[in-house]
Amino acid sequence: MPLFTCKLGSADGRIFEKELEAANPEMLRQSLEDQGFFVFGVKKRAFQFLWDKGIARNRVGNKELITFNQELLVLLKAGLPIIQSLDTILERIDSGRLADILRDVREDIKGGRSLSEALQKFPRAFPQLYVASVMAGERTGDLPLTIKRFNLYLKKSEGMKKKLIGALVYPGILVTVATLAITVLLVYVVPTFSQVYADAGSQLPAPTQMLITFTGFLRRFFFLFVALGFGAVALFRSWSATEKGRYVMDANKLKIPMVGEMWRKYSLTSFTRTLATVIGSGIPIVESLKMVVGTLNNATLEHKLLTAVTRVEEGTRLSVALDAEQFMPPLAIRMLGVGETIGSLEEMLVEISEYFEEELEERLGMLATAIEPAIMIVMGVVIGGIIITMYLPVFKIAGTVG
Repeated sequence: MPLFTCKLGSADGRIFEKELEAANPEMLRQSLEDQGFFVFGVKKRAFQFLWDKGIARNRVGNKELITFNQELLVLLKAGLPIIQSLDTILERIDSGRLADILRDVREDIKGGRSLSEALQKFPRAFPQLYVASVMAGERTGDLPLTIKRFNLYLKKSEGMKKKLIGALVYPGILVTVATLAITVLLVYVVPTFSQVYADAGSQLPAPTQMLITFTGFLRRFFFLFVALGFGAVALFRSWSATEKGRYVMDANKLKIPMVGEMWRKYSLTSFTRTLATVIGSGIPIVESLKMVVGTLNNATLEHKLLTAVTRVEEGTRLSVALDAEQFMPPLAIRMLGVGETIGSLEEMLVEISEYFEEELEERLGMLATAIEPAIMIVMGVVIGGIIITMYLPVFKIAGTVG
């Protein structure tokens, strides 16, 4: 999610700045005001993608968080207090980002703060959803259960990411190899042939002459093209990180044939699974919906969900509100409606996420199967075309001799 710099005033008269993540500035402002802060300004960080890369080095990965949760769960179930549990975990973790954070968390708890309040100071290490789940567990008095739920959610999310990456690895390798092969042909092989033809002094066919002219131009300005390419990518990413740019990009992503539908299902899988976890932790429906908006990772879908949340606040059923915004496919809406009717919304959300996940895996398999031969065909046509074009003078000479 985007990172915002907020200038805040507290109830005791202090004015300070704080960096927070949120789906959009309006939601963040409302959340801060609900917490009792006076909001002077909310500003998005410039060149967001550069900040994200730098901050990512300080982020605690999902694997570390899963391991930490598993250890904490076992210790809490054994009856150990929070501070003693953290001490036991820190005996295993001698150094690193997580160890430093846990030491600070332990000191805050010793000072009288709750676990959720102590974790809230480190939004890059402990996501908002995790902190909210811990807070709900403290309220209900069943912290181990909420930690277990969140851990299962993390494992499911990680599993889905691995499947996506696994399906895209081979096509990615093919595209890389094809790009390198074509670049070598254009930058090295074609100029070598052109020098041979120049020494021979023969008249070249028009396609061959055009290709030689193009490769000569490419070689002369190769590094300039590379620099311009990197500059264009940097500017594009900077623009796409703005509110308007992100909305335009996300709207167009959903319109891409085949890929757009997969993108939507991936977003909805994350949304339904996360919402099930948060609701299962005992957090009210409206608050849960506002918390999980960012998991969609798509401005168009986020806008639709926020509109639906407003309807839910006015008393509309969740399934009816989402259906009015055409947020999910009809079958998922019907399943959601059944879950609301029989009082098992959490279980039905899990079923919907699994349904979307199965469909997404099937589509990914089909896309991977189709894209591999397509890349090979395009690669063969381009490379074959270059080779044939460079051999046209040889064919011409052979025909003349014959």
